[in-house]
Amino acid sequence: MEQSTHQPKPAVTTEGIILKVENILSRLNPATVFQKEQPIEVELGSGDGSFIAAYARAHPESNFFAVERLLGRLRKIEKKSKRFGLSNICGLRIEAGYFLDFLLPHPSAQAIHVYFPDPWPKRKHRPNRLINEEFTLRCTRVLRPGGVVYLRTDDLDYFQQMKRVFDANKNFQEVPTPESISSFITDFERNFHTQGVPTLAAAYRLVAASI
Repeated sequence: MEQSTHQPKPAVTTEGIILKVENILSRLNPATVFQKEQPIEVELGSGDGSFIAAYARAHPESNFFAVERLLGRLRKIEKKSKRFGLSNICGLRIEAGYFLDFLLPHPSAQAIHVYFPDPWPKRKHRPNRLINEEFTLRCTRVLRPGGVVYLRTDDLDYFQQMKRVFDANKNFQEVPTPESISSFITDFERNFHTQGVPTLAAAYRLVAASI
């Protein structure tokens, strides 16, 4: 019998730093995505890359996934990465929840950064918020033991929700956000500060893995 020559599609192809997911049913293999095998950190909703590009530049010993829905923003991250000569950032244009559930290996991340996600301020729209009870469960699956979720927002109601759902998940313990992270600010944060709007920040360490 003649052997089939059909080959499965690779999980991703690369266009610059931007990964194009070809097989949405296969988890990413970081060893084939990054040039070096290093600890992994993730930023969900990277905006124009103000945080992740500067932070990745300061931490060449780690690899970073920048997750964004808008291609234009990923292009800005790509430009910053080229300007800084970075080889430790890969961008994906995909929904944050899908990335955590189906593409990021479980467990693999040392840190998850979520800065100024859409607050969906109207009460009827609040179910659309990224940070909820289900998000805390997703984080227990993708974080390595001792991994940390770093959160920032300008919206008090959303901040209270963030703290409420993580405080309720006994797999997490609240920890201080180190100045070595908080000193790197996002584009949204910079704009808020010029308007006198303070940053609300919290961080939670995974102390027990999800079963």
